[in-house]
Amino acid sequence: MNFISPSLPAMAAAAPEPASTPLLRLSELAPGRRGVIVALDAEGPIGARLGDLGFVPGTEIAVIRRAPLGDPTVYALRGCELAIRRSEAERIRVRVEPGA
Repeated sequence: MNFISPSLPAMAAAAPEPASTPLLRLSELAPGRRGVIVALDAEGPIGARLGDLGFVPGTEIAVIRRAPLGDPTVYALRGCELAIRRSEAERIRVRVEPGA
């Protein structure tokens, strides 16, 4: 069973999208890079789970480190660190922060 905070819909407002920076898959960001989540290409249980974990549009995210074999990757968001697999990170679109 999934429980979603009542405040999440307000926090999930669409992130501003400047035309000058392209969208990337979260899996394409290298450790040390930062961005803002702008979209999820996931539905059903995977989309719900990613949302429950805080992977929602407007959320700032940073790549912390990759596992020795490259999967999973640890991300910092909303004050915590979470590891997700490449197959899940490929479903998350981010806009890279300038200079990040």
